[in-house]
Amino acid sequence: MKRFCVGAMGAILVAGTSALWAAKGDAAKGKEEFEQCAVCHNADSTEKKMGPGLKGLFQKDKLVNGKKPTEANVRAKIDEGGNGMPAYKDMLDEKQKDDLIAYLKTL
Repeated sequence: MKRFCVGAMGAILVAGTSALWAAKGDAAKGKEEFEQCAVCHNADSTEKKMGPGLKGLFQKDKLVNGKKPTEANVRAKIDEGGNGMPAYKDMLDEKQKDDLIAYLKTL
C-alpha cells in the first residue's frame, strides 16, 4: 500500500510540474492579437517598420532597450510601451498577452 501511495504522489507531482512547464499562451490566438502590432512591427523579418522587426525576437542577444529577451522583459515592454510604442497594460488582458508572447516565440 505504501508503494502505491508513493507512486501516486510521484505521478501527481510529475503531472503538476509538467503543467507548469507547458506553454501559457495559444500562439494561434496570439497571431490574431498581433494584427494590431503588425501596423508597426514586421513579423516575418528583422527590418524596421515604425518599430523593430520581431522575427527571431527570443533568439536575439538583447532587446532594443538592452535587456535580454525573456518573457518577463517582453511582457514589460508590451505593458509599458515606450519610444513611440503605446502601453498595452490596460488594453490587453493577461491571457491575450500570454497568447501574444506564445506567438512571438514562433517568429
